[in-house]
Amino acid sequence: MNHPADLLLTGARIHTVDPDLPEAEALAVRDGRIVWIGPDHGAAAWAGPDTERIDAAGKLVLPGFIDAHNHVRLGSDDACVQLAGVRTLEGIHDRIRAWRSEHPDAEWIEAEGFDYSAVPGGRMPCAADLDPVTGDVPAIVLSYDVHTAWLNTAALRRLGVGRDRTDLPFGTAATDPETGEPTGFVTDFAVKGLSRAGHRALRELGVPWASPDRQYGRLAKSLDDAIGFGITTVVEPQNSLDDLELFERARAEGRLRSRIVAALFHPRGTGDADLDEFADAARRFADDRLRVGPLKLYIDDVVEPRTAALLEPYTGCGHHRGETFYPAEEFAELLAKLDARGFQCFVHATGDRGIRTVLDAVAHARAVNGPRDARHQVVHVECLDPEDVPRFAELGVVACMQPRHCAPEIAGPGQDWARNVGEERWHKAWPMRSLHAAGAVLAFSSDWNVAEMDPMIGIYTAVTRRPLDGGEPWRPQETVDVETAVYGYTMGSAHANFLEEERGSLTVGKAADFVVLSRDILRIAPESIPGTVAETVVVAGGIVHRAAG
Repeated sequence: MNHPADLLLTGARIHTVDPDLPEAEALAVRDGRIVWIGPDHGAAAWAGPDTERIDAAGKLVLPGFIDAHNHVRLGSDDACVQLAGVRTLEGIHDRIRAWRSEHPDAEWIEAEGFDYSAVPGGRMPCAADLDPVTGDVPAIVLSYDVHTAWLNTAALRRLGVGRDRTDLPFGTAATDPETGEPTGFVTDFAVKGLSRAGHRALRELGVPWASPDRQYGRLAKSLDDAIGFGITTVVEPQNSLDDLELFERARAEGRLRSRIVAALFHPRGTGDADLDEFADAARRFADDRLRVGPLKLYIDDVVEPRTAALLEPYTGCGHHRGETFYPAEEFAELLAKLDARGFQCFVHATGDRGIRTVLDAVAHARAVNGPRDARHQVVHVECLDPEDVPRFAELGVVACMQPRHCAPEIAGPGQDWARNVGEERWHKAWPMRSLHAAGAVLAFSSDWNVAEMDPMIGIYTAVTRRPLDGGEPWRPQETVDVETAVYGYTMGSAHANFLEEERGSLTVGKAADFVVLSRDILRIAPESIPGTVAETVVVAGGIVHRAAG
């Protein structure tokens, strides 16, 4: 006689992502874990008077999604002017004017979601582009990828940016090549502005966006969104030690319904004492709801403003091919040092030279320290040279990728990414199928708030490489099938974060994290995948979300 289950799911089409039992109709949960999975006719043996029941009514059930790279702490901020989808400078002006009319007494104008392609002529924006609609009110506009910031003249003054002060705690101010004066465009914001020191500097300079309350508001809203999309584990890839109290607050207030893996940011200049603090934090935060441990590093920046590191020059840019944040030899020694201390490293790399530099560093670490199951990650893998495709599997490196980034309306022909790389290198763009075929582990993710958080949008793009509204695909040779995309959002991401024994598939003994979907994405036409809703979301055997209606 079985002890009754706490929760019993029946009438489902369960895609387990477990090759030993690929499909089932029912599962039983006790003490937060799956204790049985099988056909409907076996479920009655697990029912008791207090058993909670879910009748899936034939719906598809998947393991809870694991978003391997999701900036829930950075999030999206309702207090900012929203520029997502605006593709012209005039449109940006219109949004700012409308916001100012609703907030006439605002001491700062803050905006997010700026698209580089909105500035005509392929140039980067400058203060003069903002001044006509912002006047004497300081304004800061963050790019959609949060790698750059755009300031007006009043903000340049308020933040103390000048020709003799361009190396800022929150970025690097671009200067006019003729006058030497700062233009208002600030690069390296993701590396410096989102660091512990950069955030503190912005807060001390009075930028409201950097205040703890605004940070918590963004986190809480993003956590609500995540669980609503069926994301039961979030990997937050870039945090300082200061940020951990935000997660503790969310947990105390009941907002931490998804499980969290929080990586700690390792900017240049991080010392041994910092590493000791990181290791201590990993010991203190080590339960199944909030785990701290991996380290986030950057080797290059992004393609759109031509700051990613390429093997050959950017199209139309003479000799310019971008820079790495570290010389290759120095980065190899750094990675070997971190590897020797047992740290897992998430390394942002978008350009083919940046990615190769990381792979070379992993090879060096293995040669120096001996091979171990480190599961270092290359994050983004946007422009990958074919010669480096097999090295991921050979070196045990995870490809943490964001399928939505390769959508034609974001990176394809006519967009800054495709223009800057040039058509002769388009075959290098997000080679998901090639990596999968070569045996690499694919961990899929959203990179929210750079792109939509909804896994349905990521899966749709991975499978079609078409725009959201349909249209022609871009590089369809590198699509994957739906099962592979689902695996990337479940077991692939679980493996990438040393969670495969606990999560990622619906298997007896694992955590009971699952989602009931409104549509069977494994059987419907791919164009119908967007709009699929997480109707019921379960974490540790508890129902944490039901879709409205």
